Amino acid sequence: MDTKDEVSKTDAQWREELSPDQYAVLRKGATEAPFTGEYAFTKDAGVYRCAGCGAELFDSDTKFESGTGWPSFYEPKVAEAVELRRDRSLAMVRTEVVCRRCKGHLGHVFEDGPRPTGERYCINSCALDLETR
Repeated sequence: MDTKDEVSKTDAQWREELSPDQYAVLRKGATEAPFTGEYAFTKDAGVYRCAGCGAELFDSDTKFESGTGWPSFYEPKVAEAVELRRDRSLAMVRTEVVCRRCKGHLGHVFEDGPRPTGERYCINSCALDLETR
């Protein structure tokens, strides 16, 4: 799927197409519990796509063990595939990561990751689908 074609659906369509956990995360900005997600410890090679629209988001080559309990990546596969937004919820300032194509909440990015970028994209497993290679 092309990451440039924006996906727009009604709330009813999203509810029908996504699991309850995916809907809560992607459409309502929830966070899955740490160490519970399907991809928290996955080491399979492949491309992580948005569970909402199929856009390519992260490559397994950039995944690393952060110890946080969520899949972590040091950079997106395609920079334009994600959008960064200031998040002032929970009495703190963070940077939210959303899928540019469907505007689904993916997680947050922090500046405590490994080289070469120093970034840690901390992403909810249920917001992702892994296409193995």
